[in-house]
Amino acid sequence: MVFNKNRNRNPIVEARWLRFRANKRGFWSLWIFSILFVLSLFAEFIANDKPLLIQYEQGYYFPIFNQYTETEFGGEFETEADYTDPYVTELIEEKGYIIWPLIRFSYDTINYNIGGPVPSAPSSDNWLGTDDKGRDVMARVIYGFRISVLFGFILTIISSVIGVAVGASQGYYGGWLDLMGQRFIEVWSGMPTLFLLIILSSFVEPNFWWLLGIMVAFSWMSLVGIVRAEFLRCRNFDYVKAAHALGVEDRRIMLRHMLPNAMVASLTMMPFILSGSVTTLTSLDFLGFGLPAGSPSLGELLAQGKANLQAPWLGFSAFAVLSIMLTLLVFIGEAVRDAFDPHQQG
Repeated sequence: MVFNKNRNRNPIVEARWLRFRANKRGFWSLWIFSILFVLSLFAEFIANDKPLLIQYEQGYYFPIFNQYTETEFGGEFETEADYTDPYVTELIEEKGYIIWPLIRFSYDTINYNIGGPVPSAPSSDNWLGTDDKGRDVMARVIYGFRISVLFGFILTIISSVIGVAVGASQGYYGGWLDLMGQRFIEVWSGMPTLFLLIILSSFVEPNFWWLLGIMVAFSWMSLVGIVRAEFLRCRNFDYVKAAHALGVEDRRIMLRHMLPNAMVASLTMMPFILSGSVTTLTSLDFLGFGLPAGSPSLGELLAQGKANLQAPWLGFSAFAVLSIMLTLLVFIGEAVRDAFDPHQQG
């Protein structure tokens, strides 16, 4: 028996992948963004004020995962060991060794050994300097990048699912459902989103999930129009009418026969929705209505740069990270758009 290894390959998917790869700018942007994002997921192993590994008296300790008291290393206090204290470090190194992360500061670690006013300039200890509270800027950039991208991913996925569901229902059923849905979207989309977020933030102490829920309430409309138009077009096709005549239920027709056509346009929009989500979170943090105080935030770092013009490394660091992140996302979005465009030649 002869097996055809190519029998499961979809020529349409292959053609789109080839068109995506043909866009070198978008293809390499995807690689760079993926590497940066994966590295940021392991931020605790890159920037932390706790050692990765401690070998002490033939025993091995992992402070990143567990808490150890100072007395376990020959100290005097029953509280958790402060590994930034030179006294604790000397106790451990007398009978063992310490393996530190690449950056020996977490996003909330205050460097008390600067020896000068804060914000302090970049140095061998603090590669991008410190902010106005003595915290390492490089560590806050790494953690801030991670939380911004994760927030954008979650917001994009949830709002896209809601938007696709609403647009599909309007386009498929039409009639009064479509009419009332469009009137509601016109009113809801006309509201000043940023101002409403600021007003709501003044009543409730914001956190990651609270901000996510509020922003989902205003961001789900971005895909409704595209999906609605595609379903309005597809519902009059012969294969949809044939499925109706055969008694196929509406949900099956929408999911299996019509949704794949609508997802082509939706997927091309998602990188741009992601970049918009990151920008909105950064704007709220910059204005002081975003994540709780002390959280690693690129917007908060921009605000510090504005308030401390004598420390240009603060503004430049946040601006460079945001510029690179948003540029990569735009390039990826353009490549995805070209990949799903049948008129493009791969």
